Amino acid sequence: MRIKNLLPDIARKVRTDNDHPFYSLQRDMNSLFDTFFRGFDVAPRGFAAGGVGSFTPSIDVKESEKDFMIKAELPGVEEKDIDVTVTSDSVTIRGEKKEEKEEKNKNYYYMERSYGSFSRVIPLDTEIESGKAEASFKNGILDIKIPKNQSAKAIGTKVPIKTI
Repeated sequence: MRIKNLLPDIARKVRTDNDHPFYSLQRDMNSLFDTFFRGFDVAPRGFAAGGVGSFTPSIDVKESEKDFMIKAELPGVEEKDIDVTVTSDSVTIRGEKKEEKEEKNKNYYYMERSYGSFSRVIPLDTEIESGKAEASFKNGILDIKIPKNQSAKAIGTKVPIKTI
């Protein structure tokens, strides 16, 4: 009868973390979750790149000949928690999202709180008239309208070239 040696064989290759099948499975699962949540602004707790409770509002910017129109989606944010700052070449939207949820029942008590601040800077390639900017907020949508500086527009006028 042969007795097995319980100690690892020195001649045998030492197994590394990468060789174990469970480690490769864990690596594949991590990659799957990272890839899946990459396209979303808000990921589940623990998966967020910015930390727990990070929030980045979605923003649309439209430009016409006379002005810029910016629309920001801010669900769950109140008007008093939003700050809009307009400079000659950019718009900054800052705010804080506070949410509290509480449920009481005969058999359980559930309470959840989440807090987080956000800041978005939107650079504009044309000078704007910051003093004439207008902002409105309704149903979680922030609309900002900023007229362009007409003198800056005149500076960038295209000149036709004539052949002689």
